[in-house]
Amino acid sequence: MLRLTCLLLITLMTAPALAHKPPAAAIASAHPLATEAGFQILDAGGNAFDAAIAVAAVLAVVEPAGSGMGGGGFFLLHRAEDGYQTMLDARETAPARASEAMYQDKHGDVVRDLAINGPLAAGIPGQAAAFAHLAKNYGALPLADSLAPAIRIAQDGFPVGERYRRLAGFRVEVMNRYPAASAIFLHQGDVPPAGHIIRQPDLAAVLERLAKEGHKGFYEGETAERLVRAARAEGGIWTLEDLASYQVKEREPIISEFRGARIISAPPPSSGGIVVAETLNILAEFNDGDIDPALLPHLTVEAMKRSYHDRAEHLGDPDFVSMPITRLLSKRHARDKAASIQLDRPTPSSELGEPIEQPTGTHTTHFSILDDEGNRVAATLSINLPFGSGFVAAGTGILLNNEMDDFSAKPGAANAYGLVGSLANAIAPGKRPLSSMTPTFVEWDNNVAILGTPGGSRIISMVLLGIQEALAGKPPQDWVSRPRYHHQYLPDIVEAEPAFIGSPEAGLLTARGHELKSTGRAYGDMHAILWEGEKGEVSAASDPRGEGSARVLRGRSGAVNGER
Repeated sequence: MLRLTCLLLITLMTAPALAHKPPAAAIASAHPLATEAGFQILDAGGNAFDAAIAVAAVLAVVEPAGSGMGGGGFFLLHRAEDGYQTMLDARETAPARASEAMYQDKHGDVVRDLAINGPLAAGIPGQAAAFAHLAKNYGALPLADSLAPAIRIAQDGFPVGERYRRLAGFRVEVMNRYPAASAIFLHQGDVPPAGHIIRQPDLAAVLERLAKEGHKGFYEGETAERLVRAARAEGGIWTLEDLASYQVKEREPIISEFRGARIISAPPPSSGGIVVAETLNILAEFNDGDIDPALLPHLTVEAMKRSYHDRAEHLGDPDFVSMPITRLLSKRHARDKAASIQLDRPTPSSELGEPIEQPTGTHTTHFSILDDEGNRVAATLSINLPFGSGFVAAGTGILLNNEMDDFSAKPGAANAYGLVGSLANAIAPGKRPLSSMTPTFVEWDNNVAILGTPGGSRIISMVLLGIQEALAGKPPQDWVSRPRYHHQYLPDIVEAEPAFIGSPEAGLLTARGHELKSTGRAYGDMHAILWEGEKGEVSAASDPRGEGSARVLRGRSGAVNGER
């Protein structure tokens, strides 16, 4: 039996190369137009990093509910020629005039409207900086080539689908507050009908300036001036200096081991890699991780609960706070956490902290890319809630994020996803808010998995369940399709998709005393790739809950090997 260990490697940033190059390239993303754009760039001689720019830029145009040029995120990279692995941190930063109590009223209560709606809720975006950084340091093509598909689609327009209509329905009232947003994303003040064409010429112009001038084309000059002027006119606090000082950061991934697999995931200011690694480390304490399927759901929930508790207590921006990461990912810590788990009943969250109940939502986008050289990208990008802050800066077409809500507006108060934070994630000028985004690679037995998903606070648990499916030998379609359940420490319930409620797994949880609550609808939109080195096969899948497209193409000829 394989011995399970789970540890943080703080110096190792390279991975052992597989014996062969992949026989095909693969892209899985949240929209067919984005997947198509990625392959256009690969066919033009670009690599996975160029394709990542193209995919993300097209998603910024056609999936404004999830990501965009007014947002940011994380790009997990693997370079095939030397095995180098890194994470591009393009997370938003708090403006210089931000303060810890900026969303509190005179009584010290959090004013939710200020924290999620309008330009005051927006951090300084990082996506444009990530594009420029990728093209300069990792790409094979000029930035202008990789942005060309997005510019064309922004100019010509795209038809509205049902997913767009559903998400827009959540934010109609807010977007109607801001004429520039309503004019682009609504139709006569309401959700556009299916097939309605949305054109974004202002956004195309912004992308053209970025393509021509690189980083400065967004963070200085005309685009920056329009962003600041529009934001401040509606109560925002951005300055030109905020934009000019923004920089992408490269960070060492969280690298852990589980049942012989090497798991590479996002480090702080994402909590994803740490929570996944700690959860697996706790599970490893039970029969070396070879857990009876009848017991696995219970232990998974209990391990999640404890890892999310540590998230709330300790994690934040590593440039601002000191975090006990080595301790959190140590075997001793896992043993201590595992020792408190009862096999026949759940541990009440009240024993870990005071319960706070808040609603949970969905947001964000994810895509996975593998090129035929073996370069790979897992990228999770966001503007936070659907359509972000609901505010478009006039003359730019840029929909601003509301990522400031991912800070702790007040220690102990939950954000829009029910996540509770401490002073470690308090608002401070220039600080990056804690995130749940979890782009991930898994390497085992000469295989490679690339996966991630949107879903707010549930992202981490979805990726964890996907890893379990992958290591059980199941294909990517099973990873993205399986019914999902989730526990985040507070509130003290197991949230689950309707398809999970009433299932045998759900019965195993209720039999041990867990309280299950249906989310009322399916959640998540996972996109995944599997490269099986020994078999010489590549497969990919997009979540059936979404409208995404996963394609595998053999060589540069464009012959389709598989598609969802």
